[in-house]
Amino acid sequence: MKTNVLWRYFRNFLRYRLDLREDQEAPEETIDAIRRGIVFKGTNLWTLIFAVFVASVGLNVNSTAVIIGAMLISPLMGPIMGIGLGTAIFDFDLIKKAAQNLAVMVAFSLATSTLYFLITPLSEARSELLARTSPAIWDVLIAFFGGLAGIVGITRKEKTYVVAGVAIATALMPPLCTAGYGLATGQWRYFLGAFYLFFINTVFIAYSTLIVVRLLKFPKTSFVSEEVQRRVQRNISAMVLLTVLPSIVLAYNIVQRGFFDQKVKRYVREEFNFRNTQLLKTESEYSRKTCVIRLYAVGAPLDSTALNRLESRLAAHGLDGSRLEVRQGVTAQQNVDVTALRTGILEDLYRRNEEVLLQKERQINLLQSELDRYHRLESEAGAIASELKALQPAVQQFSINSNIYFDFAKQRNDTLPVVYLHTSRRISNTEKSRIFDWLKVRTVSDTLILIQQ
Repeated sequence: MKTNVLWRYFRNFLRYRLDLREDQEAPEETIDAIRRGIVFKGTNLWTLIFAVFVASVGLNVNSTAVIIGAMLISPLMGPIMGIGLGTAIFDFDLIKKAAQNLAVMVAFSLATSTLYFLITPLSEARSELLARTSPAIWDVLIAFFGGLAGIVGITRKEKTYVVAGVAIATALMPPLCTAGYGLATGQWRYFLGAFYLFFINTVFIAYSTLIVVRLLKFPKTSFVSEEVQRRVQRNISAMVLLTVLPSIVLAYNIVQRGFFDQKVKRYVREEFNFRNTQLLKTESEYSRKTCVIRLYAVGAPLDSTALNRLESRLAAHGLDGSRLEVRQGVTAQQNVDVTALRTGILEDLYRRNEEVLLQKERQINLLQSELDRYHRLESEAGAIASELKALQPAVQQFSINSNIYFDFAKQRNDTLPVVYLHTSRRISNTEKSRIFDWLKVRTVSDTLILIQQ
């Protein structure tokens, strides 16, 4: 009984907190708003073209701020949400119209970005551009949850800045511009990777729109039979599955490549340690069949024994099956960035010099402490002698020195104060113990050697 009450309370709590119908705009108004955002002509089309130019410039000069600005002004969400809405309410005219405008949007975006990258003097692919060429399962999650946030925001009475945030998070504009870069430079791998990322965003924003619209029970535009509904659902499931599968494979490869790179770094750090040979650069190629590790080195050439040892240590670092290539004596034909090599050498020299300086500093501090200890004993010898004479009148002669003491049992040496006493009579063990304890305190020593003559 108590369990049923608690469950009812918990269910009511969740229903109250997660209710999407509170502050919901009338479905008809939401549908009209999405319909108005579908059409790409006039102002919408020119805004899209300008946004594509801005995004292309941002990708070209590697400016994150410019790319974000382009995503904020680009009107890309309308047709995609229109497809999701039309599928949810079985409005096939809306789906057709949204798909046509999406095709227009993609065509103008690709044409604009391709034109820009054909005329720009900067042809190098920078990091912001390369980041849009390798989509993975994480991009699917971003598009899906971003699309959910976007459609929930649109269905509210009080409009928020959710859609702008979704436009930034799902990044619809940069992949299209990157695809244009691939077309302009003839690099089809970039084109396919970037366009696949755009396709992921499109499918999952539309799919999340469909889910929310059905949860909110928007009225269906036309009556369809159960058979048609099932066929539509099967087509949607097939589309989602076909979109996700390549991203899972790519994500798996990315993770495996990350693990491989970490193993290579650890292997090089722990195994490539030669006094007269300097490692300049490390390259690695990951493949499911055979991975390649290339080490560029200068200095004394490594003999066959050292090379065989390096190769035999691959398995210990989980790199068994990888091919090791050690290239010694870098020539002009080898693909090595001289600036990067110079920077690496300087950093290594600085690190090594810093280690040497720290070691010398430790030695200096140790010698300085020993010297201070010697001077302290020397300067205080007279005062210690006077105090010792007052403590034990039988003492006639006294000397104190800092000597090296070697312990054969422990096989180590230490520097200890050694005190020699010449007394007029044989002092007892109790008196000798009292003098020993007093000398330790007086000389600030953990221990010392006391010899009576």
